[in-house]
Amino acid sequence: MAEIEGNSQEVGEKEVDAKEVNHENENNNNNTKGIKKLRHKSTKKERRSLSFARFGCLRVESDETGGVDMEVRFPEKLNHPSHLVIMVNGLIGSAQDWKFAAKHFLKKYPEDVIVHCSKRNSSIFTFDGVDVMGDRLAEEVKYVISRHPSVQKISFVGHSLGGLIARYAIARLFEQDLTQENSQTNGDSRADQLEDSWLEGNVKCKMAGLEPVNFITLASPHLGSRWHKQVPLFRGSHVLEKAATRTSWFLGRTGKHLFLTDGKDGKPPLLLQMASDCEDLKFISALLSFKRRVVYANASFDHIVGWSTSSLRRRDELPKYQIKHLPRGDKYPHVVNVETGKTPTLDVVPYEAQINGTEKIDMEEEMIRALTKMSWERVDVYFKGSRQRLLAHLAIQVKNYWVNSDGADVVQHMIDNFVL
Repeated sequence: MAEIEGNSQEVGEKEVDAKEVNHENENNNNNTKGIKKLRHKSTKKERRSLSFARFGCLRVESDETGGVDMEVRFPEKLNHPSHLVIMVNGLIGSAQDWKFAAKHFLKKYPEDVIVHCSKRNSSIFTFDGVDVMGDRLAEEVKYVISRHPSVQKISFVGHSLGGLIARYAIARLFEQDLTQENSQTNGDSRADQLEDSWLEGNVKCKMAGLEPVNFITLASPHLGSRWHKQVPLFRGSHVLEKAATRTSWFLGRTGKHLFLTDGKDGKPPLLLQMASDCEDLKFISALLSFKRRVVYANASFDHIVGWSTSSLRRRDELPKYQIKHLPRGDKYPHVVNVETGKTPTLDVVPYEAQINGTEKIDMEEEMIRALTKMSWERVDVYFKGSRQRLLAHLAIQVKNYWVNSDGADVVQHMIDNFVL
């Protein structure tokens, strides 16, 4: 990504050279062809580097953690962006996966946003487990905040496994006004009263000292990969699904977390723990603190993450009819369905009571009930008719523009609906 600055400088030098040649030889027709060749030679690079000309200079910087910060600097004034956007890659991914999305965020909000593409959990380090990666991301975010004292707000965008990593990290970063909480809540009704106060805006919450705004995931397996049809690659085969669960160790601790095989000694699997507030990590409270929570999900053609687990719906709640028959818009042709958040009235049963009360529980249902206690915006994506549809899991993020460019409208939809 550092090539962006290099290309800009090189193009700038060529433009200056061209102008000097024009000035010195304006009355000399013999040099006209040479000037045209020089301009033609730099055209392709100009298109890449001058897209931010009307905004300022795109600044790309790597920090000590290996992550990449991107912001727009204006030549004639001091810029103080107030909103930090943390982008988290998925399994075997890297900060480079967010190059397209990060640049378009800055084109839309050049004066307001700093984008940090996390690199602490890349490549083989994504096998270390959701909890370990979440801790690393939390420390990385704290360091980034210390380098940008002007930021006041924070948002997270996670692709695939990155969504789970971000959910763990925000529980680490979550800060709450304990005095206000204690004055409003007591006894067995403490959790219910706290949730009501949250929805009414009476409880002040921070994320590492910043105001939490957007929590967005794209094709993230929020319910894990263990359940029926949650990994479309297995095509609903119970035999393959069971075999994958038994061999989940192949992906290290991360595989055990995704397939919920890590529970032992009466302790529930990590993803089930993340569907409730624990004593030291407030997973649900951290999610509730964000102004909006959004899940983007592939309705089809995603062979890695199923529609149900990425959209936080039960399989019988999936709008299959609407997806096939709803008309597509011209601006976002692959965004076929958008549901605004609705808060259900279901009471969440604590997972500890369920585990103590029976040997076998429906962990998938418990996670859905807990996570849908709060409101979510759901955006269904459908790449039917696209030549890149078989790469839908990567196209929804535009991991590589030359291979996944059809997902550009999905990324733009996310950016256009982003709350500053």
